[in-house]
Amino acid sequence: MSNKVSTSKKRDAFNSKTGFILACIGSAVGMGNLWMFPYRVGQFGGAAFLIPYLIFVIVIGFTGVIGEMSFGRAMRTGPLGAFKKAVARRGKKNGDLIGLIPVIGSLGIAIGYAVVVGWILRFTVGAITGSLTNAENSGAYFGKIAGTLGSTGWHLAGLLITFVIMFFGVSKGIEKVNKFMMPAFFGLFIILAVKVMTLDGSIEGYKYLLLPKWEFLKDPKTWVYALGQAFFSLSLAGSGTLVYGSYLRKDEDVVNSAKYVAIFDTIAAMLAALVIIPSVFAFNLDPASGPPLMFITMPSVFKLMPAGRIFAIIFFVAVLFAGISSLMNLFETPIETLQNRFKLSRGLSILIIALISGGVGLVVEDGNNLSTWMDVVSIYIIPLGALLAGIMFFWVCGTKFAREQAQLGRDKKIGPWFEPMAKYIFCGLTIIVYILGIFYGGIG
Repeated sequence: MSNKVSTSKKRDAFNSKTGFILACIGSAVGMGNLWMFPYRVGQFGGAAFLIPYLIFVIVIGFTGVIGEMSFGRAMRTGPLGAFKKAVARRGKKNGDLIGLIPVIGSLGIAIGYAVVVGWILRFTVGAITGSLTNAENSGAYFGKIAGTLGSTGWHLAGLLITFVIMFFGVSKGIEKVNKFMMPAFFGLFIILAVKVMTLDGSIEGYKYLLLPKWEFLKDPKTWVYALGQAFFSLSLAGSGTLVYGSYLRKDEDVVNSAKYVAIFDTIAAMLAALVIIPSVFAFNLDPASGPPLMFITMPSVFKLMPAGRIFAIIFFVAVLFAGISSLMNLFETPIETLQNRFKLSRGLSILIIALISGGVGLVVEDGNNLSTWMDVVSIYIIPLGALLAGIMFFWVCGTKFAREQAQLGRDKKIGPWFEPMAKYIFCGLTIIVYILGIFYGGIG
């Protein structure tokens, strides 16, 4: 008994509610917000797309975030330990084997994401030195690093920065850095949004984004991709949000925290859209999504924009902050697993994950391999991890337990919506996300 108490006391934790919320926002704000959301809005009806998107953010995102935060806090451990404890409540064993799925998913997506963070770091330095905006061909500039072993140094440098921050722990590393990076991210993007408003021709981009094309609401694909965007944007995977929740104090209001995460994640996506799409239209470029938008189209925009080098620096610094904050969240799950399961020190756990991620990352570093790797993990493993976490918390532990844990630290009683929304709507829609992701080859 004394050993359990001792372990609990040694466990790191967030020092403040603000730090926790900013870390969770940092985990949610990533490439899905920056290169997929702007494109999806324009592709599926402009402002009309926001209707199904916001519905799904409220219906599944909000409930799912509450669930993963509460589950982690209740079990005081990541998915491996949380699943084991959940199954043990029913007198069963081997829940930790099921918990491996979200851990593998988190590590898998982190390995691929680290390559992208390496690209972002290279472009940030290129913006500062001027090589980015001085390059004759933005496609060729990107092509040099997107090939086999083309960005190894930047990839490893991105990993080093991330793991150095994480070495200092949750409160002194992740929380402290996110308290700076997330406000800076929003501030920098607001500066960019104001600048874009002054560009001739940007009005066409605003029309593309904001004029509702209501006929798209009749298209099932609009709802499918809105569902996928909401689901993946909020980092529902049964891993990162769960493990951050395990570092949260019992007196914090999880429902309120989840609300802020959903709100600011949506604001970040809208800010990105209001910066990227109007600026692309102002210079008659293609708003296609994916790596070309971020790494070819936007550098082309900055070349044509007055004081473009300065705004390129602002843009890529902000994107780098978003990338590193998401990467820390993704790596925290396997690191916490090694610490908790094998009682390793944080430093040794980080070293092991660094060696694995660096080694495998070099294999998938080529742009074609990376795309396949990310598709497999995001389509087959990530939503499965979210589904299993939902089943474990809302079904195996039961809605009575789930309500008690979500209610901790909250003065106002959670309404009767919680049980049906959590047990049936969230879990049901997560199954649909999984099936549709396989059918469409990815929807987030």
